Amino acid sequence: MTEQLDSSRRSLLKFLSGAPLLPLAGGSATAALLAACGGGDTAAPAPQLMSVSFSGMAAPTLADAPKMATTTVASAMQALYSDGKTVPYGLAYQTFFITGAQVPNGSGGTTLAGGYWDINNKPILDKTDPNSRQFFSDAPDGTSLLKLASTTVTGIKGNAVFAVVQFEYTTRNVKGDSVYGMLPSPIAVLTLDQDKATGALTLVKYHNVDTSPANGLWITCGASRSPWNTHLSSEEYEPDATTIASNTQFANFSTNLYGDATKANPYHYGHLPEITVNPDGTGSCKKHYCLGRISHELVQVMPDERTTLMGDDATNGGLFMFVADKARDLSSGTLYVAKWNQKTTDNGGSATLSWIKLGSATSAEIKALADQLKAADIMDVKTADPADASYTKIPFSGKFNWVKIVPGMEKAAAFLETHRYAALKGGSMGFTKMEGTTVNAKDKIAYSAIAAIGSAMTNGSGGISIKGPSAGAVYALNMKAGQVDNTGAAINSEWVPVDMAAVPALLSEDLKTADALGNLANPDKVANPDNIKFSEKLRTLFIGEDSGTHVNNFLWAYNVDTKALTRILSTPSGAESTGLHAVDDINGFAYIMSNFQHAGDWESALHGKVQATLDPLIRANYRDRYGAAVGYLTGFPGLSFS
Repeated sequence: MTEQLDSSRRSLLKFLSGAPLLPLAGGSATAALLAACGGGDTAAPAPQLMSVSFSGMAAPTLADAPKMATTTVASAMQALYSDGKTVPYGLAYQTFFITGAQVPNGSGGTTLAGGYWDINNKPILDKTDPNSRQFFSDAPDGTSLLKLASTTVTGIKGNAVFAVVQFEYTTRNVKGDSVYGMLPSPIAVLTLDQDKATGALTLVKYHNVDTSPANGLWITCGASRSPWNTHLSSEEYEPDATTIASNTQFANFSTNLYGDATKANPYHYGHLPEITVNPDGTGSCKKHYCLGRISHELVQVMPDERTTLMGDDATNGGLFMFVADKARDLSSGTLYVAKWNQKTTDNGGSATLSWIKLGSATSAEIKALADQLKAADIMDVKTADPADASYTKIPFSGKFNWVKIVPGMEKAAAFLETHRYAALKGGSMGFTKMEGTTVNAKDKIAYSAIAAIGSAMTNGSGGISIKGPSAGAVYALNMKAGQVDNTGAAINSEWVPVDMAAVPALLSEDLKTADALGNLANPDKVANPDNIKFSEKLRTLFIGEDSGTHVNNFLWAYNVDTKALTRILSTPSGAESTGLHAVDDINGFAYIMSNFQHAGDWESALHGKVQATLDPLIRANYRDRYGAAVGYLTGFPGLSFS
């Protein structure tokens, strides 16, 4: 790792303190060394880590075009110790692979990184390629880094560490046609060899998880690691079951998954998959059907290990909360949707939140309903006013529907037609592109990223009417115990959001005209926030962008105490920052996992000034724009604070 102590000094510190490995500075290190070797009368106490800060990097420019065409890190972290010394740590980016590479499979052979597989775990081939190559993703996303108590993977020289990586989609086939959402999303378990002295991670095994028990996966986007050490995935943009007969995207998905355009069931998608890593570096997949069928993005389980707050990356989306019946078990519980009770309008607006109960269920009973029901069995949906008072007008996906529930189908509607049912029950279904969710447990504050403040948030159609930048904002939600739902019943959680307001420093700034590089939003502020993760020890919120307004998307660090916002990474132009996971301590080392998607995905209004220069560079770096990086930021010490 960059600018870290040599292995002998780090080993000495670990021997002395039994604590995660930390740097020593100047005279304190000398005193500790003398004491360990029998010299000196007393041993000076090892300095303790007090706080950290980041020094940022400028956005790359065409004057140094190669930096705009790759992942660039020119930032640093400063660690302040109790002896008053500040130790700098230069940060850098390290890849495990570029998708499309052949990587070790742990059995002496190789497999295709980011490769696609059908329901029988056979490769899905791109038939527009003369060589019928296997499809692979240019869109790696949600990543979890974890360790197990014991492992059986061979070939590990240091510590065995695992990363679960999901691949959201692939952009195009060899012919150049869009295949977005037409392939079942793969998930892989990476076995990584962690160097005990430096913390460096090396890929030793790539395992493609068999998702057939979950009927395959649909557009897996953001992810989080659960408190019980599993990977919580996502399925966004759930297919509309009421129009499935004319949905060619879903028909192609079904063909690629099953070999049959009609076999896939739309009600099997839009749920929460969970991946469990096994000691041998394999993984198993199950899908939870009782957390609502919505555009799941990045969920956050609270410290009670029961309450889950969920992003909903949709137009006319909602803020949803699930309270499990048992800790560490998402297979049964109660689903709620928030009602936005507006307080202020400007600068992203603010509101108090109340909660509407949608229903209680087990995953098994909703899966059974999904297996047997069609849309018409659950709800009668009209897209034009039927002039019939028995129907209710609701906002849905940027338009209006008129709906009526089939008698006796309330539970099916709540969990399989969740967007429509939540609107019918009075939930505030006016959010647009609600992306990642994370928690600052010490202060009991959740954070939710709104990637775009779109029309549904400004026109009042879904119960929200605010003013704010189209390039989005990050919102803070205070959480409390003792809350009740719309029926007056107690909500069995101490982690219920009670209000919501944009964080001033994390409010984007639209530009009236593009700047000299082409940016449509201020490049020195966050724009279109997507992945977000909070580090408790660093007191830092990390924010990755999914921006159609920045020429290069960035990864930011925001200290919630000092309010300092720092740019720490730049993705290749046209790519978005994904796969974010802040890890405070894995065997004494800290990590930030970071991927990107679809480098060189050009938009003429945004990239017109840079495309001609950058396109050949990006094609050379990333397999003619078919590849993308999976990796992490290096240069972090262990984060053992006094």
